[in-house]
Formats: sequence, structure tokens, C-alpha cells
Amino acid sequence: MLATAELLLSELVTNAVRHAHVPPGQEIEVRYKLSDSHLRVEVADTSDVQPEQRAADNGDERGRGLLLVDSLATKWGVSPRNVIGKFVWFELPLRDVPRQPQKRAVAVP
Repeated sequence: MLATAELLLSELVTNAVRHAHVPPGQEIEVRYKLSDSHLRVEVADTSDVQPEQRAADNGDERGRGLLLVDSLATKWGVSPRNVIGKFVWFELPLRDVPRQPQKRAVAVP
């Protein structure tokens, strides 16, 4: 799950840098939220332009970022920020980690 989160985060940050045209002095913000069931990652920028999935040709070196996000994330979307811009976000499920059986002390008579 960690490798997938890193890949998708990289794609969203790359999209923000490449397409959002963030003005000097503005920044791209990354946030994450961890719940009992999933990890949510958000990348914010100051552009109101919505990202669009596109069909990349076989020879294209770009254009597959949102396809990866759509394929690998449980959910993803775009939400407006309070002041200006947007958050592009995705969610990944947390895998159940097998727990070791607890050892119990037994009283011996």
C-alpha cells in the first residue's frame, strides 16, 4: 500500500506542478488523513482548473497519471478549497495486518 500511495502522490504533485500554473509565492500543499479503514492523500493548488483524464497514445510519454490514480485508488476526486483552488485526492484501503495470538498466563496448581 505504501508504494502505491507514493506513486499516486507523485502523479498528483507532478500534475499540480505541470498544469496548475501556481503563481510565484503560492505553494502546493500535501496532506494526508489516516483512519481505521483507509489512507486519504490530498494535493492542493491555487488553480480552479479541474484535472481531466485523457487517453494517451502508445507513444506518449505523458498523460497516464490520472489513469493510474483511477485504476489503483479505491476512490479519488476533486474538492474545492475554502479560499482559492482545489484539492485533488485519493483513498487507499488499509490492509488487515494479521495479529499474533495473545499468550495468556495460566495458573498452575
